[in-house]
Parts: sequence; C-alpha cells; structure tokens
Amino acid sequence: MASLNVGNLGEYLREQRRTAQLSLRQLAEAAGVSNPYLSQIERGLRKPSAEVLQQVAKALRISAETLYVRAGILDERERDELETRAVILADPSINERQKQVLLQIYESFRKENGLEDGNGLEHEAGSDAVAEAVTEVSDTADIADTTDATADGPRTADGSNAGQPSN
Repeated sequence: MASLNVGNLGEYLREQRRTAQLSLRQLAEAAGVSNPYLSQIERGLRKPSAEVLQQVAKALRISAETLYVRAGILDERERDELETRAVILADPSINERQKQVLLQIYESFRKENGLEDGNGLEHEAGSDAVAEAVTEVSDTADIADTTDATADGPRTADGSNAGQPSN
C-alpha cells in the first residue's frame, strides 16, 4: 500500500469541486463533513479516512476508488478490478445469475493471466477454470435459445420460426 499523497489529493478535490461548481461550504454540507475539515483536506493538511473520501466522492458524483488511488489507499490495478466488478453488478440488462457467471469468467481470466511460470507458460488450473466458466455460459445460452420466442412464435433449433416453412 502506498503512503498517503494528501497534497495531490487536495488539489484534485479542489479541481473536482470547482468543476462541479460547488463552494467549499456546499461540498462540506453535501458530504457531511465540516467546512474547516474539508478545507484542510484540500490544502493537504489532513489525511481523510476512506469513509470520508467515499462521502466526498458521492457528493461530487465521482468514483470513490479514484479518490482512494489519489490518496494512496488503493493502487491503480485494484481500482480497475473494483470498477469492473461494480459495472458488471450494476448492469440492469443482465440477471443475477448471468452477473455471477460473468464475474466467474472475469476472475478466471485474471487468475490465468496472473499464474504464469518463469517460462511464460500458463498453469492448467487457470485454463481449466476459464473452460468451465465458458461451458457454463454456453449451457445457459443454449437454454435461452431453445425457449426464445419472438413475435412470430417460438424458434426451432436451426433458428427458424416453428410452424413456418424455412427459406
């Protein structure tokens, strides 16, 4: 974990606050912290907790992880992983089961890429996990395909409309 870089954080917060066209007092109120405390953070005199950074990020409508990286609480790679997971979990177009399978595939790829031996060869465990997750997704897709119904009616295995002649 890197040491806190409060000067850089303070400058960044000030810039974000000004971009959002908020006064110091308005941001302090929205974040639920005192005006003098927020001023000290912006000037690099205070080291805010992760909780305070989260409150400020929410008030500014920016990523808390970005502030954690700026403060040295989180490194860049950890932030990218957290943001990827958050985007998947927040996607309203896929159901919970699909989200979990997608996260499993994502984690499998991360493990596969992180488990290289000295010769650059990937370990089988990572490849096996990816294959298993892909098979699971494929099985889920097959079930969805056989139950898919369009405005014209259900589809057959070859994709044509059931009950209608194929072209």
